[in-house]
Amino acid sequence: MAGRRWGRRERALLWGVLVAAWEAAWGQLRYSVAEEMPKGSFVGDVAKDLALDLPALRDRGVRIIDRGRTQYFALHGNSGHLVTAERIDREQLCESAQQCVLRCELIAEGDMKVYGVEVEITDINDNAPSFKEIELEEIISETTAPGSRFPLAEADDPDVGRNSLQSYELSGDEHFSLAVQAGPDGDQRPELVLAKALDREEAAFHELVLRASDGGEPARTGTARIRVVVLDANDNAPVFSAAEYTVRVAEDVSVGSTLLTLTATDADDGMNGHVKYSFKKITEKSSQIFQLDSETGAVTLMQSLDFEEAHSYQLEVQARDGGGLSDTAKVSITVSDVNDNAPQISVRSALSEISEDAPSGTVVALLHVQDRDSGANGEVRCSLAAGVPFRLEKSLENYYRVVTTRELDREEVPQYNVTVRAADGGSPSLRSSAVLALRVLDVNDNAPVFAEARYSARLAENNAAGALVLRVRAADADWGQNARVRYRLREGRVRGSALSSYVSVQAETGALYALRSFDYEEVREVGLWVVAEDGGAPALSSNVSVRLEIVDENDNAPQQAQPNTDWRFSQTQRPGTSGSQNGEEGGAWPNNQFDTEMLQAMILASANEAADANSTLGGGTGTMGLSARYGPQFTLQHVPDYRQNVYIPGSTATLTNAAGKRDAKATNPSGGNKKKSGKKEKK
Repeated sequence: MAGRRWGRRERALLWGVLVAAWEAAWGQLRYSVAEEMPKGSFVGDVAKDLALDLPALRDRGVRIIDRGRTQYFALHGNSGHLVTAERIDREQLCESAQQCVLRCELIAEGDMKVYGVEVEITDINDNAPSFKEIELEEIISETTAPGSRFPLAEADDPDVGRNSLQSYELSGDEHFSLAVQAGPDGDQRPELVLAKALDREEAAFHELVLRASDGGEPARTGTARIRVVVLDANDNAPVFSAAEYTVRVAEDVSVGSTLLTLTATDADDGMNGHVKYSFKKITEKSSQIFQLDSETGAVTLMQSLDFEEAHSYQLEVQARDGGGLSDTAKVSITVSDVNDNAPQISVRSALSEISEDAPSGTVVALLHVQDRDSGANGEVRCSLAAGVPFRLEKSLENYYRVVTTRELDREEVPQYNVTVRAADGGSPSLRSSAVLALRVLDVNDNAPVFAEARYSARLAENNAAGALVLRVRAADADWGQNARVRYRLREGRVRGSALSSYVSVQAETGALYALRSFDYEEVREVGLWVVAEDGGAPALSSNVSVRLEIVDENDNAPQQAQPNTDWRFSQTQRPGTSGSQNGEEGGAWPNNQFDTEMLQAMILASANEAADANSTLGGGTGTMGLSARYGPQFTLQHVPDYRQNVYIPGSTATLTNAAGKRDAKATNPSGGNKKKSGKKEKK
């Protein structure tokens, strides 16, 4: 038998664990805690019920969100326990409701998950039965027959179950006894029963004590003193026109409005027929909202109604005549909803920044939307502003997730202000909105781009070392380090030497400098590539071609020999080409020394100019440059052709035209004066 009992207990325990696990898996946790527990009291082991270890609980940013205006619960991060954040008074929260349940949400920010939590607040016997008035008065005619009953004021105990009101007791006088009737709602209604006929001449007053007790351990009690006044006969009691009054009012009815008027009549005359109205049974909250005029029976509104706080009110009224006779009636006030609450959007969790390469479907925010109205007035439709790459996904109950619909592009939109709109189904509809600010983080997805497709520059030869040649520029559409551009040369060679020995580029500015002085006669053009590279990881780069043209300067002078003043020649020794024996084939020759020397200089200059394509002495075709020096009418047809071998009388030298500047560099075997070029002289 013992083993069988243990088996049942184990099975019951296992069943409870399975139920708790099933509820946790479906996003619902249920606990219970007694009211009036001190702040920090244990409610439930959230970490255990959700199968989360403590580091994961902290890393996921798990927190508690209460649905009401007051935070009643907190999550203890070190233990994973759900604890009370305030002292909870069940009667203040739920009044006389049999079951008091508080609901909150458990938000796991790291996982973007939400769990519903229900905590039942169990009652403790912290309230004693009490009477609204501790001094009661009953007026009874001396002609009243024994056995007559008089309703007494009921005690109120806000506790529930066994802790609520359980019994009444009456003491003090043999003329009276106590009877307790069960009301339609199961409540106990005490009645004063006349056990023995009254005799006003014997006793005009009777003092009684009515005691109310609850069923707590230990029991709590409350008392009221009853003073019975004995009067002469009053044989008619007031009678209400209806046993129950019902009225429906909108929650936006103005304060001071009359909701209904009670009517009771009494057939007696005088004071015995004068009726006064009063509340016989009313809660503390209702007494602050409704007022009953004792003379007219009008029920008026003292505070604004709120459908979201209470849908209906149940009152009990009494009409009493001057002789002490009375009648009771019920008043039922139903509150109808008005669309007076706009939807509320609460951001439970949200990202402030997101990488531009985040995949489509990334969750950026968790929202909670609610409307305190009911019916169509409380039905909420949510939407996002058009033109943004986000959409709404419905989550648990009134939760929505904002997710991306595609990858983002920071270069297109660096930041989003996403407007979430909510509208209820009322007429007219009430609306609200919230803005989510989301900054897009850069990814290195753009290579630098040069401002020009290619660059070229002209640089005069004999430049100074370190001269600025040109500046290249490249821009990167990314941001920060990903957009920082640095420049470098791509390796190459110029006339067998490394390119880097001729030019350099400044890494930060893209300025291209000449590292040495260029010589047009050696290098006429330099082609190179400049690479622009950003600071991303990995880095992206692009390159551009640069053409550097060297411009010639007149830095090389023509080998002009001095004439020999000692030469003599006879008429038979006239000058001619070196291949001839006499001057007959050579054409005419000047017949005086001055003209001969002039012609000799002209011939030498013409030979050099014909070989130099860039010479400034060049003239038209067939002029050998002489027309530019001596006039356009002077052409080769006026001068014998001495461009081959030229013999100068009185000298052993034979001049040969070898084209270009090689003539300028030839050595004069006759020992004439040598003249170096301007560039050679600089060196």
